[in-house]
Amino acid sequence: MALQHLKTEEFDAAVEAAPLAMVDFWAVWCGPCQMLGPVMEDLAGRYEGKALAAKVNVDEEPELARRFGIMNIPTVVFLKNGREFDRKVGAYPAEVYAGVLDGAL
Repeated sequence: MALQHLKTEEFDAAVEAAPLAMVDFWAVWCGPCQMLGPVMEDLAGRYEGKALAAKVNVDEEPELARRFGIMNIPTVVFLKNGREFDRKVGAYPAEVYAGVLDGAL
């Protein structure tokens, strides 16, 4: 499955259905978020069938941003069985995110 753009009402079901999830909290106006976009697309393809790769627009879904305590973007939150186990604040190379996913698989 390709990179998913999640809304508040579908977030819990999507994350709970996946044993492992990586969620990018971002906004259109955020330069580093735009740089991270292709990285997330690449990772979505590489981990298809192993992990959910998703994006949440903090301007459109402020409740999810509050719920996860997102103070800066981009922030990528990693969840296993619906529970957060790691997060990365800022834009990093793909291998940083892949390392977190690989360590959780």
